Amino acid sequence: MIEGQRYVLWGSAGHAKVLDEAIRRRGGRVIALFDNSPEVISSIAHVPLLGATDAFLAWVNARSDAKDLCGLVAIGGSRGRERLNLQSLMALHGLRIQPLIHPQAFVADNAELGAGSQVLASAVVAVDVRIGAACIVNHNASIDHECQIEDGVHVAPGATLCGCVHVEANAMIGAGAVVLPRVHVGTGSIVGAGAVVTRDVIDGVIVVGKPATVLRRLP
Repeated sequence: MIEGQRYVLWGSAGHAKVLDEAIRRRGGRVIALFDNSPEVISSIAHVPLLGATDAFLAWVNARSDAKDLCGLVAIGGSRGRERLNLQSLMALHGLRIQPLIHPQAFVADNAELGAGSQVLASAVVAVDVRIGAACIVNHNASIDHECQIEDGVHVAPGATLCGCVHVEANAMIGAGAVVLPRVHVGTGSIVGAGAVVTRDVIDGVIVVGKPATVLRRLP
């Protein structure tokens, strides 16, 4: 990150505060927030919440410096598809979509992070890990060697992925969950908080417990 880099965040709840703190520690600053919810207010002091999609389009099209701004999506949870769509919208209108690594996180030299992915404080991304676009590796989460994390995945606070785990697109690994080595988590599935995943998880389900079993299918 270049010191003084200016950011636009999409989302104005608690996750925006988290990203703002990481950005400031990297020498950057947030200059504008956008959010599709009509009920939210700006969560960052002195940063304006300017509206939803129409407001963003009017704002960015009126600026001559859009190519000099960075964009990130400040939406957590199991909303990976939404993160990807909003990130694509910002990129389409000239904003730069780069990974963000908190200075107190560890990311191995040869790990790969996709556009807009976020590695937050005290998280670990180990050697030979591949992380796609619009992913969140939240506080104190650990992703061990040779894991493959596809686009839109959220690894929640304190979760642990042991070596060679494969998590498919838009899945979520809940807070404090553990996924054992070489296990595969399917597209869009949710691993509940505190679960211990000992075998592969199929697409589109919620699994909970120790060992994790299917609670229900997602709509």
